[in-house]
Amino acid sequence: MSEGFSRRGLFGAGAAAATILAGVPAASASAAPRGTSQMTLRWWGNNGWEIRVGTKTILIDPWLTRFKTGTYTPAGADPRTPLSVNKELIDGYLDRGFLHADHILVTHGHYDHLTDVPYLAQRTGATVYGTETHLSLMAALGAPEDQLAIASGGEDLTFDGYSIRILRSLHSAVGARAQVPFPGSRPLSRRDRPRVISDLLEGGTLAYCVTGGGASVVNFGGSNYVESELAGLRPDVVLLPVGGAKVTQYVPRLLRTLGNPRMVAATHWDDFDLPLGQAHDPNGGLEVLRKAVAAASPASEFVVLDHLGSFVP
Repeated sequence: MSEGFSRRGLFGAGAAAATILAGVPAASASAAPRGTSQMTLRWWGNNGWEIRVGTKTILIDPWLTRFKTGTYTPAGADPRTPLSVNKELIDGYLDRGFLHADHILVTHGHYDHLTDVPYLAQRTGATVYGTETHLSLMAALGAPEDQLAIASGGEDLTFDGYSIRILRSLHSAVGARAQVPFPGSRPLSRRDRPRVISDLLEGGTLAYCVTGGGASVVNFGGSNYVESELAGLRPDVVLLPVGGAKVTQYVPRLLRTLGNPRMVAATHWDDFDLPLGQAHDPNGGLEVLRKAVAAASPASEFVVLDHLGSFVP
């Protein structure tokens, strides 16, 4: 989560998702940029991203189910909200060949990032990267343990046509005390299956740099980062969450450290209590982010997509 317990939102594909299932691409919120690389980025809502390089697909924090939690209401998310996975919705994308996964990258353990990953791992056979806590939670939710690969940040891995660099990172600091929602860790165990959203602990936060097809992209799952981890990185695209009000110079310091990337794509800005296909900014964070990027790095192209929209860097 990037804004905390309250961020001013049941199952269902929504208009854009239904269009995709019918085989017609959804429109983007603005004209989708098209570069010259062989990489394609698609936004699945929240911090869910698909990165395609040739025939290979990497997913980051895929959460298609988007059950109602109350996160963006004044009362905030109800911690006793039951976890659920909309297998019918997910199967629709997989069975039609619209969704694939060779790797799934988990930034942290919160419900809006991790809930669907165990089922997607079962269906796709993908290798899943995350911290020990993330893997513990996913194993308890039924993810095949032989597909789980532990990461702590610092790994730099090469695969067929692409590489994944895993970075130590930080979750958003929210509220008057600048706290992490649902903090903590969990030892490896299949016992005590998570049942409600507060069972899915943050469990450490990772960021990822994926390079392939002549482009590179960095993704953050929360509105914070470890500046020293980013030294020397010069990505073409940064997938940047809204928020970061408690982080010193959140946007300008990050973009300066990354060498003012050519593209900045907004992520984690939509009300995920609404179904996939209804991308709605509940609290004006998107415009705040747009202005911050324009002030800090005027030459960077600011990219906003509708759900399931895509672009080529």
